[in-house]
Amino acid sequence: MTVLISVWGAAPGVGKSTLCRGLARRLADAKLRVDHFREEEVLTRPQFAPVAEAFRTTGAVGPETLIAATGEFVASVLASGDDVVIADALVPFVPTLLAMGHDEETIDAFLTDLTEVLAPVSPVMVFLDGNAGAALSRAAGREGAEWLDQYVGKLARYGVSPPVTDAASAVRYLARERAVTLAAVARHGWHLVVIERADELSPDEVLHAVERGLRPWPADRGAAARKE
Repeated sequence: MTVLISVWGAAPGVGKSTLCRGLARRLADAKLRVDHFREEEVLTRPQFAPVAEAFRTTGAVGPETLIAATGEFVASVLASGDDVVIADALVPFVPTLLAMGHDEETIDAFLTDLTEVLAPVSPVMVFLDGNAGAALSRAAGREGAEWLDQYVGKLARYGVSPPVTDAASAVRYLARERAVTLAAVARHGWHLVVIERADELSPDEVLHAVERGLRPWPADRGAAARKE
């Protein structure tokens, strides 16, 4: 059985990428075949070439394109024989759809289709919750002072709602993004693991909390399958 673990968070800087690296190492150490799908790879993996092309040519991407690309991705995962895919900020694409101006009714319909497409890889979402403002500050400290201005500018250009003009309004928008994402995933029956106050925990503490939430742990499933 292949499992897709999609990692999201309340804001950039909350620790998604660190968790993905830790999960990938932990599962690989358990002798599972792991594909670590990094956040930037959505624009480089061949299955998502139509998505990258849409962004390059129009600056936008439609739900149909995302569904088709995800279907290609699932087929490639199944063909690869990997046990686990760790995806950093990939599915369920809710932030992308919000940025493209889609309402919650459209997003809910999209999740119905997406959940069906992803069924063969048993999707799980891990959501790192926490203080979005603190997470943004941490990201800015790591990436440099210009990063936050660029991030705010990107959200402003998309015309998201509520509108973003500065860091404080970005935090307000991220609260909506969080709410819509969690509600949509919960309505469609995904296994959802929420790590509260993740920004206050060490990377090891976050990883251990995720391991507790992901029961049965994928490594245990893999061991059982190999015995059979």
